[in-house]
Amino acid sequence: MEDHPSEGPEDVDTGHQRPPAEVRFAGELERLRESDTGPRPPGWALGLTAARRFIVGDEALGVRRKFVGDTALIDRALVTLATSRGLMLVGEPGTAKSLLSELIAAAVSGTSTLTIQGGAATTEDQIKYSWNYALLVSEGPSTRSLVPAPLLTGMAEGKVVRFEEITRCPLEVQDSLLSPLSDRVLAIPELSRAASGGSGAPSSHGGQSADAMVFARDGFNIIATANTRDRGVNEMSAALKRRFNFETVFPIADFATELELVEQEAGRLLEHSGVEVAPRRDVLEVLVTVFRELRDATTEEGRSMDRLSAVMSTAEAVSVAHQVGVRGWFLRGEEGGAADIVECLAGTAAKDNPEDLARLRRYLEQQAPRRDGEQWKALHAARHLLPG
Repeated sequence: MEDHPSEGPEDVDTGHQRPPAEVRFAGELERLRESDTGPRPPGWALGLTAARRFIVGDEALGVRRKFVGDTALIDRALVTLATSRGLMLVGEPGTAKSLLSELIAAAVSGTSTLTIQGGAATTEDQIKYSWNYALLVSEGPSTRSLVPAPLLTGMAEGKVVRFEEITRCPLEVQDSLLSPLSDRVLAIPELSRAASGGSGAPSSHGGQSADAMVFARDGFNIIATANTRDRGVNEMSAALKRRFNFETVFPIADFATELELVEQEAGRLLEHSGVEVAPRRDVLEVLVTVFRELRDATTEEGRSMDRLSAVMSTAEAVSVAHQVGVRGWFLRGEEGGAADIVECLAGTAAKDNPEDLARLRRYLEQQAPRRDGEQWKALHAARHLLPG
């Protein structure tokens, strides 16, 4: 996630809620390209060291830190992509796996938008290619009627393709990646049949069409992400696992680091939402503490407590901090306080398990009174705002 502010085209308001990384940080990428004199893998927009600096920051070039995590993981991920193996990022929900894959793709390929969103309804057409059916009916299969999907485009142009939530897809859809990852080729059999006159035999004027086989250009690779909570939903085949290097993205271990990240990200989101005041530090301290204790099922003093089944990640903490600030500013013209935390926590902590709401209520009743400070007292006093 973002850290150090910098000047340049990345700070220009595009009017979009969330432009891709290569647009948000266009100035940083340009400065890194201009200063990148190191060796560069074939097809890459930046070398490994410059790509690493784009993600972890470089104060001398005004490049902000965008991902808080293990720096060695970044190195291993980039090395993987420079080989013939795909990169699989796994971890708990909300640990910035998608952000990391976006940043890496932007650094390596200059674009992060060749993205496949996995789900139960994802089909091979959405991964490989589909057809313009009006042209298909009138002209038959041809490159003109072909509609490339992210995988075909990435292979043809030598770009990194991102596959989000891959284990949410059916197994047969996942396995459509086997040939592109192993042989680096994607077959389009419809164009092959068209070249042979539809009979399956070579035609007298050229045989199999050259367009029927798409060979990956230098720079192509795949970054996939998967949540550990989805393990067992559609477990990947052993054949597909062998074609990926797996890297685990862990939650932020340090309180101060997580607090700083929540403060920076929430401040950025609030500014974009038209909120003219920064979030209060003491309110965010309470918020981050609540999230960490509910996530770990342990208080700072070491007392064990009930674990919530809901995801209490850093990303969710940023979302709640954003909601708190929006409530405070647009409803009362202020920053937002602990009572707003209670109002916003209900929708975060009780998504699909009614017991989580009861666990949250017990936390507010039993743990909040043990803490000193105005905001902790306000948090305890607002416990009645929980629904039910």
